[in-house]
Amino acid sequence: MTAPANTLYLSVDQVAHRFGVSKDSIWRWKRKGDFPAPVKLGGTTTRWRLADIEEWEGQLACGLVAFLEFEPDALMAG
Repeated sequence: MTAPANTLYLSVDQVAHRFGVSKDSIWRWKRKGDFPAPVKLGGTTTRWRLADIEEWEGQLACGLVAFLEFEPDALMAG
């Protein structure tokens, strides 16, 4: 299957920058199967499809605290 002509590819440097981690972290995530697989574009050129990264991001679990109950006076008393 061929990729559409408008497919954007990211280098490991670009992917690491996107997530604020090292290149080693990206390769480690890939080895563990916790991250989308890259594609070989030829020779030693390996890239990640931006669409694959965005799909993976959309599947990440995230939490949002809508209400946090605490007693400010209790913090000052401690």
